[in-house]
Amino acid sequence: MKLLIKNGTIIDGTGNPGVQTDIAVSGTRISAIGSIPPEGFDRIMDARGKVVCPGFIDTHSHSDLQILLDPQVPPKIYQGITTEILGQDGIAMAPLPVLFIESWRKNLAGLSGETDAIDWTYETTAGYLGLLENRGLAPNAGYLVPHGNVRMEAMGLGNTPATSRDLETMKTILNREMDAGALGLSTGLIYIPCAYADTRELIELCRVVAHRDGVFVIHQRSEADGIISSMEEVIRIGEESGVKIHFSHMKVCGKDNWDKLPLIFKLLDEAADKGVRISFDQYPYVAGSTMLGAILPPWAHEGGTERLLERLSDPALREKMIRQITSDKAGWDNFVSFAGLSGIFITSTKTRKNQAVIGKNLVEIGEMTGKDPLEAALDLLLEEENAVGMVDFYGKEDHVVEFLCRPEQNVCTDGLLGGKPHPRVYGAFPRVISEYVRKRPVLTMEMAVHKMTGKPAKVFHLEDRGLLKKGHYADILIFDPDTICDRGTYEVPDQFPDGICMVMVNGSIVLENGTLTQNLPGHVLRMNQQA
Repeated sequence: MKLLIKNGTIIDGTGNPGVQTDIAVSGTRISAIGSIPPEGFDRIMDARGKVVCPGFIDTHSHSDLQILLDPQVPPKIYQGITTEILGQDGIAMAPLPVLFIESWRKNLAGLSGETDAIDWTYETTAGYLGLLENRGLAPNAGYLVPHGNVRMEAMGLGNTPATSRDLETMKTILNREMDAGALGLSTGLIYIPCAYADTRELIELCRVVAHRDGVFVIHQRSEADGIISSMEEVIRIGEESGVKIHFSHMKVCGKDNWDKLPLIFKLLDEAADKGVRISFDQYPYVAGSTMLGAILPPWAHEGGTERLLERLSDPALREKMIRQITSDKAGWDNFVSFAGLSGIFITSTKTRKNQAVIGKNLVEIGEMTGKDPLEAALDLLLEEENAVGMVDFYGKEDHVVEFLCRPEQNVCTDGLLGGKPHPRVYGAFPRVISEYVRKRPVLTMEMAVHKMTGKPAKVFHLEDRGLLKKGHYADILIFDPDTICDRGTYEVPDQFPDGICMVMVNGSIVLENGTLTQNLPGHVLRMNQQA
């Protein structure tokens, strides 16, 4: 199809000022930008009064399983996202040796959900990406090799240090997975088995990634009490391996740690002065979302979900968990400490039996069940086999703004799609414009668009994407700058945003005037082979 979009304000993703002009699409690519005669087009679209920009890029997505079940991924397309980066937090879909399928599905359930509707025997990144392509997808998708999956294949799920032989095995696996087109490596150092890795292991794996000019995406060991030493470790990894560092969902958790923000920025500035390449993504909210199992001390998860359930059934070990959770010095990122029992809300469960707790905080669940809130939470994890999601309130609005304005920042959702999710699943990108461009203008429109398009495309080597430029892929968004806004709340999160007029992926319209089309034009974006 040949399409002409006329009279819109073109904001091209570079950060440069917007210009009112035309843009033409032919097939999958942008064929011209400027004053274009209307002859010879199959369709002409008038975008007067609207912004025309590149489609948004979600650099931290948890759609890995959901995109196989619903390839349109409506919560993402409706907010203008045309590309997602999957494989986050070091625990994702592939590689997945057949031996580990059952235990790994349980480990993933709190993040990605659970289903029997797909064939889980794809084994490798190549197999998983092939499954995506065979089923079709509306947005584009890139993939990161998850460190935990690599470690599981090489060493299992136990808490053991990697030997030299183990490291060589992991490097071989990592090279194999990156050969399939992965954009880099991810880790989540609060999740098993990633948490068992020492700095040496991460440096050695990152040398492989650096050799391929990939990106190392890291949920660091601490975003709370230990955030300074945690950041120092990550910067050291970047210095010694040469890898490009990308911090996941950058934040500082808990009021007792809020005064560390100036030192965090000082570390980022010093690292940049040393030549360490650093970027980070951020969602524009003061609450996060992850698996409820993250409230437990790390040792409770050793060996996988089956072992966790055994420990949750042991009264002495349950008492030990609760004692450590309520300790003043827990020694890990203690969600109960920095969010409080009343600041942790359940977003999803595996079974219908416990649906009544969705949307309730741990104090309310304790009242509903007549139990101590932590005892009720542990019972819930046991009954649901660890497949429980949560939202946790940790932050400060002023910090959202300060992180947003950093040069290293780009926008993400980090959204878990099951149950009653965090509102970022539905509105993170429109919220940046409505809250931080229009209502409290800390960003220009051009800079906000850059942080959602051109900036992340550069970080993740997304070739010919992220900019409106002749010859680039036609991932295009049209929105109303006066009405675009998120509508979801923590109470009613599943509301699509306002102001999104049209979304196009690879030259094919996937959303127009509030209605999804049936088109599935998305590409799997492989490193160095993204055509």
